[in-house]
Amino acid sequence: MAELHIIDHPLVQHKVSLLRDKTTGTKEFRELVSEIAMFICYEATRDLPLKEIEIETPLAVAKTKIISGRKLAFVPILRAGLGMVDGVTKLVPAAKIGHIGLFRDPDTKASVHYYSKLPEDIAERDAIIVDPMLATGNSAVSAINILKEKGAKSVKFMCIICSPEGVAAIQAAHPDVEIYTGAMDQGLNEDKYIVPGVGDAGDRIFGTK
Repeated sequence: MAELHIIDHPLVQHKVSLLRDKTTGTKEFRELVSEIAMFICYEATRDLPLKEIEIETPLAVAKTKIISGRKLAFVPILRAGLGMVDGVTKLVPAAKIGHIGLFRDPDTKASVHYYSKLPEDIAERDAIIVDPMLATGNSAVSAINILKEKGAKSVKFMCIICSPEGVAAIQAAHPDVEIYTGAMDQGLNEDKYIVPGVGDAGDRIFGTK
């Protein structure tokens, strides 16, 4: 079963608390999403392989390590996932960015796919899907399906807040996909929003509500 990693670093927990506050404005909310994404990405990339090289310092030759040839792709789920891209690319500026467009049908709550554009070499990259909220898990599972259909062999899912229902959905459909998150909340309300959550992350990132 896919492993769930809850990042309990004090800075992550502090910033998630600020994110939850209904009085947090759009500018600060957007900055917090980016900052939290960077911290979680730090943990999600902990298993990148290293190789030893020699580098000349001003004083001597040092045997040191660099990342060994693994290529990354970050794939935000539109639109809220865009809020996490700046943070993750600060850590890995050479990563390619794909996009998957999904929206929740207001009646059925099912995930509807309307757009995708992925790097041509996605099969050769470690893909990390980013979306601030993992609620029902429908969008996450759909995005993972799309990546795997395009040949991706290594996929992780990164979010800021998740629900038990969303985690269970990924673990049932894709037990090989590890999940990285800043917090696990109590569950979903009747409208399938995470409680206590942050409200609609997309609206709060882009100031559309």
